[in-house]
Amino acid sequence: MDTQSIETFLRTTATELALKVLAAIAFWVIGRWLIGRVLSLLQAAMNRNEIDPTLTKYLGSIVAVALNIALVLGILGYFGIQTTSVAAMLAGAGIAIGAAWSGMLGNFAAGAFMLVLRPFKVGDFVQVAGITGTVHELGLFGTTLITPDNVLTLVGNGKIFSDNIMNYSVRPTRRVERVMQVAGAVDPLEAITRLRTAVATVANVSSEPLPEVSLLETNLLGHVIAVRPYCHTDHYWQVYFDINEAMVRVAKEAGWPAPTPATKMIQVQG
Repeated sequence: MDTQSIETFLRTTATELALKVLAAIAFWVIGRWLIGRVLSLLQAAMNRNEIDPTLTKYLGSIVAVALNIALVLGILGYFGIQTTSVAAMLAGAGIAIGAAWSGMLGNFAAGAFMLVLRPFKVGDFVQVAGITGTVHELGLFGTTLITPDNVLTLVGNGKIFSDNIMNYSVRPTRRVERVMQVAGAVDPLEAITRLRTAVATVANVSSEPLPEVSLLETNLLGHVIAVRPYCHTDHYWQVYFDINEAMVRVAKEAGWPAPTPATKMIQVQG
C-alpha cells in the first residue's frame, strides 16, 4: 500500500469517525431534550392528578434514569458496539442489587403505595407497626413519627404496610375510655348521676354524642362504672386526664368508701 492510499484511507476513516461523533453528539443533545420534554409532561400529568410531590419526584428520577440508559445504549449501537452484552450486564447488576436490597425495595414499593393511597398524612396521630405517635415526615423508604414521649422514630414503610394502620385523626371526634371502681356500699345509680353531672362540666367534652356513663359490671369489690365522653381528637389527652380528676373529686365530695373486698370470718370451735 503506497503513501497516497494510506492518506486516503486515514482521511476517509477520520471523516467517517468525525461524522459519527457529530451524529452521536446530535443524538445526545436531541435525546436529552426529548427526555426533558417527557419528564415535564409526566410531572404535569401527575400534578394535575394531585399525586404526592415526593412520589412525583422519585418516579421522575426512575423514568429519567431508564431513558438515559436507553439513550446511551442507542448511541453505542450506532457506533457498532454490541449492546447485548452491556444490557445483559446491566440486567445482572440489577438482579444482584435487587437481591441485596430486597428489604429496601420492599420499603420503596410500600412507600409508593402509601403515597398514592394516603392512609395518613403529616400531622396525623397514628398507630403503625406497634408504634404510636404523630406523623412527622413521609418518605418512600420510611415514615418518621414523634412518639408521645417526644422520641423521633423511623419505621420502615414495608413494616407499616404489612400491619394494621390506626389513624386517630381522621374522625372529628374520639371517645375517651375510662372506668371507675366503687365500693359495694355505694348506690351505683346515684354514682352514675353524680359522674354524669361532673363529666358534663369537663372542658372540651362534646355534647354530641352525649357522654356515656353506665354500669359496666359488678364484682367482689363492688360496682364498675364506665365513663366514656367524646371530644375532638386534638383534646383527647386533656379530657382523658381531666376525667380522672373529676372521678376522684366526685368520690371525695360524696364521701364514698374505698372499694375493698368483702371478707367473712368463720370461727371454728375446737
